[in-house]
Amino acid sequence: MRYYIYLLFTLLIILGFSSCETTDDKCETVLQNGLLNNKMCGMSLTAPSDPFVQDPMEDMNALGINWVALLPFGFFDQDNASIQFDTTGASGWWWGETKAGITTSHNLAAAQGMKTMLKPQLWSWKGWIGDMKYPTQQEWDDFHADYIHFIFYWARIAEDLEVDLFCIGTEIKESAINHPTYWRNLIDSVRKVYTGPITYAPNWDEYDQIVFWDRLDYIGVDAYFSLLPDATPEVCDLKKAWEPTFEHLKTFSEQWNKPILFTEWGYLSLDGCAYETWELEKNRSSAEINEQAQANAAQALLELFGKETWWAGGFQWKWYSDLATSTQDRSDDYTPQGKMTADVLKALYKN
Repeated sequence: MRYYIYLLFTLLIILGFSSCETTDDKCETVLQNGLLNNKMCGMSLTAPSDPFVQDPMEDMNALGINWVALLPFGFFDQDNASIQFDTTGASGWWWGETKAGITTSHNLAAAQGMKTMLKPQLWSWKGWIGDMKYPTQQEWDDFHADYIHFIFYWARIAEDLEVDLFCIGTEIKESAINHPTYWRNLIDSVRKVYTGPITYAPNWDEYDQIVFWDRLDYIGVDAYFSLLPDATPEVCDLKKAWEPTFEHLKTFSEQWNKPILFTEWGYLSLDGCAYETWELEKNRSSAEINEQAQANAAQALLELFGKETWWAGGFQWKWYSDLATSTQDRSDDYTPQGKMTADVLKALYKN
């Protein structure tokens, strides 16, 4: 009899510990409504080739998005260090990347009570701008001189439009890491033209190698950190996977006494979207459409960082103004439009 009582007692102890462990490890996955209503709830707007058929800001605003990143691209040829972009309104350029398109986009956002970040970027058909390297200082000088012309053109427009935030560069990795004096001088010069706050947008593997954050108002990060390879990782598991990066970002913010801003963040609506996004982009056709995976990844990021005072917010990549009229399939893309992620944004962004 005593033996059976002992077994029963032992079983109760085991069950008790198991219950405690379950309670301690429990992760809340119910959407925390309005968690980010005091943050930069931003969206990157893809510039259209033609004027808007309808106002894209209305649908974004309905989700609680309160900031829009406007993205005029300069097309870059590394062989001759030249940056081509429209300064005259000539035909052949995408309307959304011209002064007229940026002005219209800014004004439509302002009419909805939304703020804007102007984020000029470089695009090269020969590869990612972050891989650009020059063997001689003269070649770097030529590139940097051309970049000054490009960035000052948009800085003046940012000041004229009273844009709320200006991004002085995006993922120009080798230049930003190895030529900090150039970037400090560039920032100081741009501040004489544009009087609002300024940031820089490094790639996720670059931000902690930048040494000129003291000259800027926000520590920008294009936050495509690799988390979990699972096809559909759970929200709780994603939050746990974020922990080492979260702590590093927090410490980095404290070190520089500057808030962290995710100048880009986003996930493809595909299996495995929270893992090595840059590789998944190359193999979209071999991955299954997975809206739940995208929604889970967005929820984990926003809920984890949204509670932190050192995190200013972020700009999701990206929104298509011509989605309704386009014939291109965006079901595997970063956009939240018409997907489960849109409901996540609305819950977390709105009151």
